[in-house]
Amino acid sequence: MASATAVIAAAGSGERLGGGGPKAFVNVHGRPLLAWSLAAFDAAMTIDGVVVAVPPGSERRVAEVAEEAGVEVEIVPGGEHRSQSVANGLVPVDTDLVVVHDAARPLVTAELIEQVVARLDHDPDISGVIAAAPVTDTIKEASVSRRVLRTPERSRMWAVQTPQAFRTAGLRAAIAEHPDVLGTVTDDAMLVERSGGEVLIHQAPPDNFKVTTPRDLKIAEMLLAER
Repeated sequence: MASATAVIAAAGSGERLGGGGPKAFVNVHGRPLLAWSLAAFDAAMTIDGVVVAVPPGSERRVAEVAEEAGVEVEIVPGGEHRSQSVANGLVPVDTDLVVVHDAARPLVTAELIEQVVARLDHDPDISGVIAAAPVTDTIKEASVSRRVLRTPERSRMWAVQTPQAFRTAGLRAAIAEHPDVLGTVTDDAMLVERSGGEVLIHQAPPDNFKVTTPRDLKIAEMLLAER
């Protein structure tokens, strides 16, 4: 199986979490959020290296977290927007495949990482493979005034997560092709899709969620304690 480089986006401010600093350093079950992702990628057999995009001025703290986790990383500055952070993280990547992950998803597993990489490596015609969980709630599309416009078929709806695996050259090209929307896209697959790439979904467990609020943090603490 081809190897891949991980790019971990860890430049989030964490304002909604109320941690008093960058989200990546907020403690959950005895370790910073970032440390859990580092451990998972270090355990994944398909990962050849890890690049972390960090908030300006936090490079030393990230290096300390990585050292404590026993993981060798390359640190790059994060950008104003998530996609810019990912673009910065792609600069040192020299593998054909890259896996993008949010540091705010501490429940990611080495198994899930390996699965998305393997599925992408298996089919050369696919541009990306993304982790996602089936939506269980009914979804409504609404106008700005919150008037319901339509109800999409729930069986076709997926809640997108990370990790997301891409062909490195394709992701670089997609980011370069759409500089005007980098501040609005919410995941890198959107850019690849806009460039005409085919992206597949790999079903992942719903507990691979993104920690955004204090309530999320409590749930993550409980789930990590059960491992």
